[in-house]
Amino acid sequence: MIQVENLTKRYTGQTAISELSFNVGAGEIVGLLGPNGAGKTTTMRILAGYMPASSGAARIGGLDVFYHSRQVRERIGYMPENNPLYPEMRVKEYLKFRARLKGVRGKQVRSRLNAVLEQCHLKEVSRKIIGQLSKGYRQRVGLADALIHKPDLLILDEPTLGLDPNQIRSVRQLIKDLAGAHTILLSTHILPEVEMTSDRVLILDQGKIRAADTTENLQTLISGGGQVIAELAAPEAALREFLENAPDAEQYDLSPLDGEFFRCAITPRAGADLRSMVYNEARARDWELRELTRSRYSLEDIFVHLTREEPEAESEE
Repeated sequence: MIQVENLTKRYTGQTAISELSFNVGAGEIVGLLGPNGAGKTTTMRILAGYMPASSGAARIGGLDVFYHSRQVRERIGYMPENNPLYPEMRVKEYLKFRARLKGVRGKQVRSRLNAVLEQCHLKEVSRKIIGQLSKGYRQRVGLADALIHKPDLLILDEPTLGLDPNQIRSVRQLIKDLAGAHTILLSTHILPEVEMTSDRVLILDQGKIRAADTTENLQTLISGGGQVIAELAAPEAALREFLENAPDAEQYDLSPLDGEFFRCAITPRAGADLRSMVYNEARARDWELRELTRSRYSLEDIFVHLTREEPEAESEE
């Protein structure tokens, strides 16, 4: 659905994005992440035909966003960060107006209007003035606007910005419900939201892609599979002998707990999962095992790891 090749956007004295290349398959939900100024909004604006790139190419469904701008925009539903609405219009009136602007004609207007009011849970406020709605409902109106012409691709820039936790949950569920029927490119700073909705993530920093993969694969890549944490009641000498001779254990840390228990933090070799080995050993030796988990980096940990600034070297005096 989306093909981006060496996409670059330069402003006077600044490069917003530099040689971005990525693909998004039809029906995928992909989270676009990055710190402020990383180039997320610029990338989305170029894909939506809102602004041209300085160089490189971007295609939506095989159509170049610069040379086939009108055809591309017919296939896109774009919800920008500031979600511009006409506050003096009623919800139903506004969505009818937007449908006609987007080329929906005749009986299809009523059909699409009813469909998006149902999808976005707006029926109860359809006759209300937009300016009198809560922030959460205004965001839903923005989503309904993006959906009204039944686009193949939804580009959503910070769709839950400024919402309270209940409103965020509601909009998140709406986005998940749209999966499959639409391809979705989603930008947000709420990382748990991306973990719960996205098939893959693209992490941008300083205008470049730092990572592009599933959250699970990024966790494995960064943590090497994750440490295994075990709490065992066992003789210390026997426990150390077991861990030192374990073939897939790269290193371990042992610390005493209450009674005869020890906390073992075991770092595996790449790709190894040591939980079965620890469990089987404890069972064979009749060691009491009260915890056995594998620690994994959260998406927030991955994000910080990939985008943190390197500490500046101290200047020599």
